[in-house]
Amino acid sequence: MRGKHLKFLPYAFTENGVAMLSGVLRSQQAININIQIMRAFNSMRHFIASNAQAFQRLEIIERNQLALNVHLAENDKKFEEVFRRLDEGSAKPTEGILFDGQIFDAYKFVTERIREAKRRIVLIDNYIDETVLAMLDKRNNGVTAKVYTKNISRQLSLDFDKHNAQYAPIEVEQFDRAHDRFLCIDDTVYLIGASIKDLGKKWFGFTKMESWTTDELLSKI
Repeated sequence: MRGKHLKFLPYAFTENGVAMLSGVLRSQQAININIQIMRAFNSMRHFIASNAQAFQRLEIIERNQLALNVHLAENDKKFEEVFRRLDEGSAKPTEGILFDGQIFDAYKFVTERIREAKRRIVLIDNYIDETVLAMLDKRNNGVTAKVYTKNISRQLSLDFDKHNAQYAPIEVEQFDRAHDRFLCIDDTVYLIGASIKDLGKKWFGFTKMESWTTDELLSKI
């Protein structure tokens, strides 16, 4: 409690306060204690003066450390922005249109989706030939592939047999109730506006079916 009268005794004295106190207290014990305290203050001044350069270096190191922390924080923000943009750039397309003549772009679109598969690929397409088998062969090891198509001709059956004798097998099953084409990559379903073998010959669109999964689609077959 502050005011005219102190409620608690002080815990420390300044050097000037000790000097003033020595003028009041006259006992030998008080004089000896004051001498010891003054020597302590003198030692402190000597220590500070002797190590002033070290203290200055510590202060410089502290300032440099603070500046470094600010710099690292700014770099962290920059890296986060770079990674965010990379993630945006690597995001899977959800819809689009490819026009006639964009043969390579259409081919690249399909093969990129095929390479993204981790477990399985399912293609529902009424018009299949050996070029579709070649594209499906770009899938990763361990990824299964199955094709549903309207007609399995003798030639197409032979193409599958010859292919499966040399490469990772691709299943084929007859299914004639689909008008559109669907490409399923793991659990993601794409609606494709043209047969895979004809991509780039005419305009076609593709859409990622956000409300459908592969299992839900296959349950209707």
